[in-house]
Amino acid sequence: MPRWKISIAVAAVVVLLLFILVPSVALVLFSGLLMAAFLNGGGGLVERATKIPRGWSIGLFTLLLLLAIAGVFTLAATSIAAQFNELASQIPGAIENLRSRLEEYEWANRALDRANPAGLISGEGGRAATSAVTSTFGALGNFVIIAFIGIYVAVTPVIYRKGAVELFAPSLRPRTDEILRKCARTLKSWLAAQLISMTVVGVLTGIGLLLIGMPLAFILGIIAGLLAFIPNIGPVLAVAPALLLAFGEGPSMLIWVAAVYLSVQTLESYVITPLVQQERVDLSPALVIAAQLLFGVLFGLLGLALAMPLVAVGRMLIKELYVHDYLEREPPREMALQLPEGERHE
Repeated sequence: MPRWKISIAVAAVVVLLLFILVPSVALVLFSGLLMAAFLNGGGGLVERATKIPRGWSIGLFTLLLLLAIAGVFTLAATSIAAQFNELASQIPGAIENLRSRLEEYEWANRALDRANPAGLISGEGGRAATSAVTSTFGALGNFVIIAFIGIYVAVTPVIYRKGAVELFAPSLRPRTDEILRKCARTLKSWLAAQLISMTVVGVLTGIGLLLIGMPLAFILGIIAGLLAFIPNIGPVLAVAPALLLAFGEGPSMLIWVAAVYLSVQTLESYVITPLVQQERVDLSPALVIAAQLLFGVLFGLLGLALAMPLVAVGRMLIKELYVHDYLEREPPREMALQLPEGERHE
């Protein structure tokens, strides 16, 4: 077997085994690459504005980003903490209020009995709580790892790209380098479009809730913006706490809150996302939803969150490696055999 085929087979097997045996590691590494694309894109903006070298531009962008986050939390820390505490204190009451309303119906009583809330304080519930705490600390550790991977890859991308290219046969190295560059551009394009969508969704949701007099509008807007990172499913998760709180405010507030989220989601789906993703990353909604279901079942919440960038990169690889490099280079032998003898040589 030619060496170039062996190098492709080895790379494919390594990636496949990584996702099968240690999927959490694979997803953390991919998250680090996504972070690197974000820092690299921001560093590129700083470089074009200041004309300083790329490494210093990325460092300056990272520093400005940290200062901006620290400044926002410093200026609004009291308000944000108060709203978070109020949200945390009101959610249990809202759930209890919903439960008391549902208990008026026989079918709801049967459903609540099957839910068995007492299980929360049983041994099984204790193990679930312990798992949740462990997962929280694991998430914090993963975030640190993702941040460091992102910084290192963003500052010196040539080293890591060169190392990946050298794993392939010499005849494949120029094309491999080109594909890796296209992967980086795909991630940057998707991330830029997604950040714009998230910002618009968070701002519009917060303003809409504020106009209708909904309590905790600011923090609910932040939640909506952050969960917009997960297309299609994120907005459904974001509306849940808002509807729970609105349930205690009365039927009219419930309708107004649903209208705000529905309006923002419609605007995001049919206006914002098509505009910001035009000529960037073209993904069909059905493909995204199918990928979210698949990665959510296989890899949990992190897989659900990363489904869309994974599909974007996968789609680009299929287009370049399978369609362009394989299918479109097949010589039309069968067509030539069907032509008359005299026409084959024309």
